Amino acid sequence: MSTLNLTNESFASTILKNGIVLVDFWAAWCGPCRMFAPIFDAASGKYPEITFGKVDTEAERELAGSAGITSIPTLMAFKDGILVFSQPGAMPAPSFDELINAVQALDMDEVRAKIKEEEAAK
Repeated sequence: MSTLNLTNESFASTILKNGIVLVDFWAAWCGPCRMFAPIFDAASGKYPEITFGKVDTEAERELAGSAGITSIPTLMAFKDGILVFSQPGAMPAPSFDELINAVQALDMDEVRAKIKEEEAAK
């Protein structure tokens, strides 16, 4: 699958899809972003069952702000509409593969139960 360019209008509907959505927040002037881009793009071909999206933080400042992006690149992983990973910094290909495998292996019933527990404790 090719990488989608996400905008403020398409972001929510994309991440709310069932399954896994990986989002790369980046900017053209960012050196680490340019280093991570080929890794992200290669993974989109390697894992066609996953949705890969990119957010240009310069063009989508409002979206980057609402997502709490303070450093780029920032990678976010959503599974079944739930944010399960968020981390700034470029990631080497082997670590990115490990992350993808870990997200694929997540038991979402357990994740939802943990979220419910944490909300009840507030």
